Amino acid sequence: MAIPRTPPVALTIAGSDSGGGAGIQADIKSFAANGVFGTTAITAITAQNTKGVSAISLTSPEMLVAQIEAVLDDFQVRAVKTGMLGSAELADVVESFALKGELPLLVVDPVMISASGDRLSEQEVVAAYRDRLAKVALVITPNVFEAQVLTGMQIEDLQDMVASAKILHSFGSQYVYLKGGHLEGSDSIDVLFDGSNLSYLRARRINTPNVHGTGCTFSSALAAHLARGRTVEEAAQAAKIYTSRAIAGSAGWGLGHGPGPLDHLNWAEKQH
Repeated sequence: MAIPRTPPVALTIAGSDSGGGAGIQADIKSFAANGVFGTTAITAITAQNTKGVSAISLTSPEMLVAQIEAVLDDFQVRAVKTGMLGSAELADVVESFALKGELPLLVVDPVMISASGDRLSEQEVVAAYRDRLAKVALVITPNVFEAQVLTGMQIEDLQDMVASAKILHSFGSQYVYLKGGHLEGSDSIDVLFDGSNLSYLRARRINTPNVHGTGCTFSSALAAHLARGRTVEEAAQAAKIYTSRAIAGSAGWGLGHGPGPLDHLNWAEKQH
């Protein structure tokens, strides 16, 4: 009898979403769907649903350290992603582990604005993403709104995205993956930039309000494929395909009264 292969392990350092569509909950589902075992370090407990965020309680820096240490002490973590950090002190914790080389293949998703439009981070966290975390990231994965906050430039089209990606890369990450899903057009076009090479990843835009947790889903899928040994370019392509499929799968769902969650587990196709 064949012995099942032990799955690779990824770690998400992010906030919890009580509505289940974003944050830690989206990350764990995305990890599993993309073939890795997910571990967690929770930065915040949020009271939120598809309509918005009503309360946030941040984890203490000491508790975040304890969670990360517990995971790293027992698991061989192959890739790490961050989501909502919520305070400069929690960003400092992530930076300190990264500087020690303990957060391999680090994907930094600079979560500052939720899909419902709620601001999730203070200005000090914005500075931490820009001035410190970008320098320790393999990939930084902002959406258009987050890129505007980080760079201070308005982004209205693909040309602006390219210019913004180049500014973002100057902050220090090896790769920038700028998500263009919030722009208009028949295609959703993302930009991947490594300082020299520029790539465009396209998918047909899906007409649905159910996009809650899209950024979390993409960045965790990216980390999952990095944990499985893919290159950044290969992992980005796989994550784009997976996220587009998850959006399509939940396009007709009626979960909640605001932007709903994605079909992380491919239920739509399994029902046929």
